[in-house]
Order: sequence, then structure tokens, then C-alpha cells
Amino acid sequence: MKKLALILSAFFVVTAFTNGFGTWENDDPHSQLGFTVKHLGIADVSGTFNDIDVKVTAAKPDFSDAQFELTARTASVDTRVEARNKHLKTADFFDAEKYPTLSFKSTAIKPAGKNKYRLSGDLTMHGVTKPVTLNLLYTGTVENPMSKKATSGFQLTGTVKRSDFGIGAGFPAAMISDEVRIKADGEFIKQ
Repeated sequence: MKKLALILSAFFVVTAFTNGFGTWENDDPHSQLGFTVKHLGIADVSGTFNDIDVKVTAAKPDFSDAQFELTARTASVDTRVEARNKHLKTADFFDAEKYPTLSFKSTAIKPAGKNKYRLSGDLTMHGVTKPVTLNLLYTGTVENPMSKKATSGFQLTGTVKRSDFGIGAGFPAAMISDEVRIKADGEFIKQ
């Protein structure tokens, strides 16, 4: 009887980690969505979106089947220069009043090395949705000593073209690069 109880216990533990591994949400103070453009072809200018929500759902502990959903408030754009922030919120760029959010929803994840993946999905900005593929690095899972909750880390990098989304159409690439480098880092808490 003890042997049966031990086998059933082991089965339930294994099942708990392989079926419905879980849903994870970003920890705001430890997550950021950043972007960088080249200004006048000579200097990088970076910014962030300070109000983001990201949900990760995975059935496997290595996140090899993960699905990602991100929403960022365009009015939360921050480049450390208030005049530039205000301009980015206008119809010249993000048009935050008309398009208050940008979003990404993954459609596929493929292995690209140890803890590395190619994450494909639909990016929606400025009312335009386009497929994009980005690099995803899973940086590990630990128990947060403060919250006592499982916490996982990810880094996302890649490049998109602002012209694909109709952002900043009045500004040529010689002034502001068409290519926008994306770098997002985040800690995610299991729900």
C-alpha cells in the first residue's frame, strides 16, 4: 500500500510540472520594454515604454511551448527628454490618443540553442499589424527570496522597421533610422 501511495504521489508531482505548468505575469519593477533608433546616422537614442503588461503561458518547464502576450501604453513612452516624449505621442509618431496601446501576441516559438528561441508573432502598432520574429533568451527560474514565488527571467531582442507601421513617416531614415532595435528584459511571477 505504501508503494502505491508513493507511486501516486510521484505521478501527481510529475503531472503538476508537466501539465499546465502555468501562467506568468511580468513583475513591473523588474521589467522593461526598450527601443533604440539611430539619430542623424551618428548617435543612438533610446527610450522605454513604462506601462507594460506581459503574460506568459507554458505547459513545459523549459518554456519551449510558451505563448507571450504583451500590451504597452503608448502614452508611457519615455526618452528622458520631455519635449521629445510629447512629440512621440503625437500623430507624427505613435498618435497615443488614437492608438493608446501597442501589442504583441506570439504565434510560434522555435529552439535556437540552449535556452534560446526564435519567437514569432503579430505586432500591432499605430493601427497596423505585421508578423515579426524576435530572439528570446530564457535566463532561468528561481524562487524569489522576498515573495517566495517562482520567478522566471527572459530577454527579448530584435529589429523592426517603423515604416512598416506608418510611424514617423515624415522623418527620413537619414534623420531617424527606419530600423528600431528592440530590447525587453523581464522577470515573471508564476500566478
